[in-house]
Order: sequence, then C-alpha cells, then structure tokens
Amino acid sequence: MMMKKLVLLIPVLLLFACATGPELDTAGAQTSLTPGEAVQEFNAFRGEKVVWGGQIVGGTNLDEATRLEILAYPLDSSNRPDTGRQPIGRFLVRQTGYLELSDYAPGRAITVVGVLTDTREGRVGQALYRYPVVHPSQMHLWQPEARGRSGPSVHFGIGVILGN
Repeated sequence: MMMKKLVLLIPVLLLFACATGPELDTAGAQTSLTPGEAVQEFNAFRGEKVVWGGQIVGGTNLDEATRLEILAYPLDSSNRPDTGRQPIGRFLVRQTGYLELSDYAPGRAITVVGVLTDTREGRVGQALYRYPVVHPSQMHLWQPEARGRSGPSVHFGIGVILGN
C-alpha cells in the first residue's frame, strides 16, 4: 500500500520540481526589442506589447499612479531578469493606482508585460536620459536568489523508514 502511494506521489512531485516562472501572457509581445531600441524608433513601436524585466532602481507614488524606474536586463527562459549579464537600458513603468514602495523597493527583480505608451525625459546621475514608458498589464516581483546560485536548482529526495 505504501509503495502504491509513493508511485502516485512521484509524478506530482516531479511536476512541482519542473515548475518554471510565473504565468505571464507574452503572446504577441515584442520579445527581442530592448528599451534603447524602443526609444530610438518610438513612433514605430508605440502601442506595442513588450516583455521587459530588470532591477528596480527607484519608485515614486504620484497623485493617481506609481512610477517605477527599472534597469533592464535580458530575460532568461523563465522571463526572470538575468542580472549576471550586461544591462540593456532603462525603462519606466506607470501603474495606475498605488503600489507599496516597500514591496517595489530598489534592488528587487521584476518582470513587466505591458504596452509602450510614451517616452519621458529624465536624468541618470547628471546625464539626460530618455525612457520608454510601459503601461503594465502584468508585473511579477521575483524573490531574491540565494547567494552563489547561477541557475535553477532542483532537489529531490525520498526517505525510507525500515521497521523491525
């Protein structure tokens, strides 16, 4: 009886072990477009759906929205920002309503699916910078990775208790 339960449990555990990232609706999105490219030819890309991610640099609660500044990185196969690679630009997220900035704090990894709506002038240090602005349909905050990990890690074990 115990062996039967174990045989039924193994496929379920394997499904959970193989789980990747969050369910993001990336259908129809520009997946190879970078924030820098979007700014260069913004009129060609206005209204396009994008999937971008990166590290939150800062956030501001406005009267009717929250604005997040993101340092963009390429995404891995789970749509998680790969902060081990070179940044690919910066972008702003303008979320209608209030976001708790202690949750959306600098340093947190985020993936955003949304539509390019505008550009906005700003500064990075003393330099002028032109940001593409995304109105998000989905956002996912990632849990911090364990130090020293370079990729997905799966651990699976089976315990056996032998009786007398």
